[in-house]
Amino acid sequence: MAAAIRLYLDENLTPAIAEQLRLRGIDAVSVRDLDALGESDASHLKRAVEMERVLVTADTDLLVMASEGAEHWGIIYGKPNKHSIGDWVTKCELICSVYDADEMKNHVEYLEHGKKQS
Repeated sequence: MAAAIRLYLDENLTPAIAEQLRLRGIDAVSVRDLDALGESDASHLKRAVEMERVLVTADTDLLVMASEGAEHWGIIYGKPNKHSIGDWVTKCELICSVYDADEMKNHVEYLEHGKKQS
C-alpha cells in the first residue's frame, strides 16, 4: 500500500487549516505546532523534507526554490488571499485522496482560485 501524504503548513496559512485537516484524518502540522514561526523559507522546506511532508503554502519563494531544483516531498500552492479556510481544507483533502506520498515527491500542485469569504 502506498504511503499517505503528510502535510506541513507554513506560517502564511492559519493553523486552523491543519486543525480541520486533522479532524478529517489527515496528518497535518503547522509551523505554529512545531514552534517554528519566523524561520526562513529554506528552513521550512528543509524541515518538511526531513519530516517527509508535503509543504502547503501561499509563498511564491518556495515555488522559486522548487523551480531551481530544490528537492522536496511536494508543494501545494495557493495564491494568497484567494482561498477561504474551508477552500484550503477541501482542496488539500482532495489532493491527499488522489495522490500518494511518492507521487507528490518533487511535484507542485496549484490550487485553483477559490472564492475568498470575508
